[in-house]
Amino acid sequence: MSAFKPAIWPRKLRSQEWYGGNTRDNIYHRGWLKNQGHPHDLFDGRPVIGIMNTWSDLTPCNGHLRELAEKVKAGIWEAGGFPVEVPVFSASENTYRPTAMMYRNLAALAVEEAIRGQPIDGVVLLVGCDKTTPSLLMGAASVDLPAIMVSGGPMLNGYFRGERVGSGTHLWKFSEAVKAGEMTQEEFLEAEASMSRSTGTCNTMGTASTMASMVESLGMTLSGNAAIPAVDSRRRVMAQLTGRRIVQMVKDDLKPSDILTKAAFENAIRTNGAIGGSTNAVVHLLAIAGRLGVDLTLADWDRCGRDVPTVVNLMPSGEYLMEEFFYAGGLSVVLKMLGEAGKLNKDALTVSGGPIWDEVKDVRNWNDDVIRPVERALTQQGGIAVLKGNLAPKGCVLKPSAASPHLMQHRGRAVVFEDIDDYKAKINDENLDIDETCVMVMKYCGPKGYPGMAEVGNMGLPPKVLRKGITDMVRISDARMSGTAYGTVLLHTSPEAAVGGPLAVVRNGDMIEVDVANRRIHLDIPDEELQRRLAAWRPPVEPPASGYARMFHDHVEGADTGADFDFLKGCRGSAVGKDSH
Repeated sequence: MSAFKPAIWPRKLRSQEWYGGNTRDNIYHRGWLKNQGHPHDLFDGRPVIGIMNTWSDLTPCNGHLRELAEKVKAGIWEAGGFPVEVPVFSASENTYRPTAMMYRNLAALAVEEAIRGQPIDGVVLLVGCDKTTPSLLMGAASVDLPAIMVSGGPMLNGYFRGERVGSGTHLWKFSEAVKAGEMTQEEFLEAEASMSRSTGTCNTMGTASTMASMVESLGMTLSGNAAIPAVDSRRRVMAQLTGRRIVQMVKDDLKPSDILTKAAFENAIRTNGAIGGSTNAVVHLLAIAGRLGVDLTLADWDRCGRDVPTVVNLMPSGEYLMEEFFYAGGLSVVLKMLGEAGKLNKDALTVSGGPIWDEVKDVRNWNDDVIRPVERALTQQGGIAVLKGNLAPKGCVLKPSAASPHLMQHRGRAVVFEDIDDYKAKINDENLDIDETCVMVMKYCGPKGYPGMAEVGNMGLPPKVLRKGITDMVRISDARMSGTAYGTVLLHTSPEAAVGGPLAVVRNGDMIEVDVANRRIHLDIPDEELQRRLAAWRPPVEPPASGYARMFHDHVEGADTGADFDFLKGCRGSAVGKDSH
């Protein structure tokens, strides 16, 4: 891979189309901004840096980003840039209905146009909660101006009665314990206070921490960004250094398309396997790659991730939390291990302007129980398993590091829930015909079906099974699941039920075979019967009549290609528009 060649500096930047010169239009743009108290010499051609801030009171993970934005501004000023903070669409996974995933693409569109339509030469992307990370990176990649990301960081560890409490992971665990009669409702409420005891994202290797790790392994953050706790002073230092770095990136014209190559995505996929990362990374990386025209597929996920051991011992796959991961050395240690094992594209470019290997080659592991050596890995074959068969012709995914080994090869009777409401109505019924050998199947929870592909795939088990001490069953759906969740859960089944995929015609009593080692999922009925059922299938719900929901329904693609809009693949456009004044 050839080294990046910086652009000539000084040169006229994009922002000067608005601010440079003495025409009526220039004075119009410049004069209005001066009402904020900016001196005239700030408009002298220096880089104007947009700080795209996803702070919101209703996005708890990102509640501290206002403070980080001030540190980013300080770094930009120090490096001779002109910072402008821009609030952008922020969808929280914990509050948005029907699901934040429905609004990831809308947020990406909003960010893209916020960058394209304003006098900005480069951007710092301030992110945290699950969907803010991919949406801002998707939008920035589409415009392709110099961009760098800084994450808000994870919460501090939770503790309840001497036990580490992982956000999300223990929510599912305690909820099942209540249903099994092992924990009282009062104890559950007492535990609630210990789950989120500081600002920041999930403290497990959930989707937020996974995506922070993905962007660092992609080269889109400064080295070390992923794991620093939200409240640690080093998080604020990282924000200030990021502000400094983006100014030089603008001068060098170092853009996302220079960094986000196929080699970078391969690094991210292997990193996801090593950290036991969220299955949600699959749809997000596919979508980001699609914006850049990078040929990334589910086959790449299986090819690159299949033989990567999961070495990071964090919940939900392991026992520790993000705080310990940071103290052990963070993602840099994992990247070094991948490089030493020949599983890292060492020459892949990062926002530093140099190769990723230079950033990590000298780091040390300070706790080999948190980041384990390969011979003591949680599982020797981590990554994301992509299964195909007549039930999922375009694939479904499973996270081996969070699954039960004894269920990785299984044949069982289908117990079908027609949608999420059917599941909620039946799951606690003592008369439900189900036992631990069955395969739980849920339909109509994919991108079009829910709509938005909600995190409901990790269906809770029926109480009568839980009371036997059973904690896992095979579960199959076209939904997603939280990165904090665990279990033998097959997700993202494509084509989804709402477009007439085979999942739509599974019936109670059908036998289903799952063979993870051979990457096979099979509905055990004759081909002729399957075709007869599919031919008779009709959509059970009318599409939305209008609004964004109708736009989403009409244009969202399947999970197997990233669930982005069909008109946005490889659509990097001009970053300069016409002036109307």
